[in-house]
Amino acid sequence: MCLAVPAKIIDRTEFMATVDSDGVTRQVSLMLLPDAAVGDYVLIHAGFAIQSIDEEEAKRTLELFKEIERYAADS
Repeated sequence: MCLAVPAKIIDRTEFMATVDSDGVTRQVSLMLLPDAAVGDYVLIHAGFAIQSIDEEEAKRTLELFKEIERYAADS
């Protein structure tokens, strides 16, 4: 099973971007999404932005991740 994490592009150079995912920033490749722009939300997998998504979907997914964390902490 693969997991992709939503993140917002906060800075970019030619084919690299700095993304923010719930307060955590990292560098990712934009080779698969060369038209992605600062402010766009993307799914990140294995260091690559693999798909653009809308802000609502990104926030909904991050909330689900938080819910899973809370559930795991209570178990």
